[in-house]
Amino acid sequence: MLLELSPLNQPAGRFGSADAMAPKSRSYQISATPVTVFGHLLFIAVTTLVLVWLLKFREGLASESANKLKIFNLHPLLMVIGFILMAGEAIMAYKSTPSRRDIQVQKAVHLTLQTIALGCGIFGIVVIFKFHNETNMPDMVTLHSWLGMITICLFGLQYLLGFFSYVFPGAESYSRAAYLPWHTFGGLLIFFLAICTAEMGLLQKFLSLFLTRSQEALIVNFIGLLLFLFAVAVALTVVLPRY
Repeated sequence: MLLELSPLNQPAGRFGSADAMAPKSRSYQISATPVTVFGHLLFIAVTTLVLVWLLKFREGLASESANKLKIFNLHPLLMVIGFILMAGEAIMAYKSTPSRRDIQVQKAVHLTLQTIALGCGIFGIVVIFKFHNETNMPDMVTLHSWLGMITICLFGLQYLLGFFSYVFPGAESYSRAAYLPWHTFGGLLIFFLAICTAEMGLLQKFLSLFLTRSQEALIVNFIGLLLFLFAVAVALTVVLPRY
């Protein structure tokens, strides 16, 4: 999901300024800056709630333990914080970095965050297979698990296509420009698929724990709500101009 700069993000060039190239974006009457700040705050809020949920209500985390639920808890930690939130921050990186002219820095931040997201996503899949194996539970039986596997595979494919097109060895400029809108669309599509998968996972866990009116139920619900708002912030960051 290596989102390369869209024309809205490009500095002024021989074709005119970025704002002049995107008159439709003016209709929003807002820049991407406050939205990215809101997105960063949501990142902090979701991270805090996930940690409180897993450490206070769900008995903690462990890669090896007699309490198998501690192994399972690594899955939501890695998939929500490591995969979804990092991927969202990577998408917002082009509007979050201080200078829009230093494109190489933006690309480096974007690539680094996407690499972290991919690694956490793969590790999160490995953890849940490990948990199922040690508890003798069947794999890949729910829609959540199907969509999760599809998301990770598509994310990895998007990562490789973006890496070979924009980083190394790099495609021709014409090919990069032609691929850019599809790269952007594919990145957002995969990101929203990840959000939907996470929401389904939270609902599945909510029902399996028989949560009703309790503090833990509120935390799980707020995690889902804030994840949705984070997805909206990421999408608006892509759409809105920097200034």
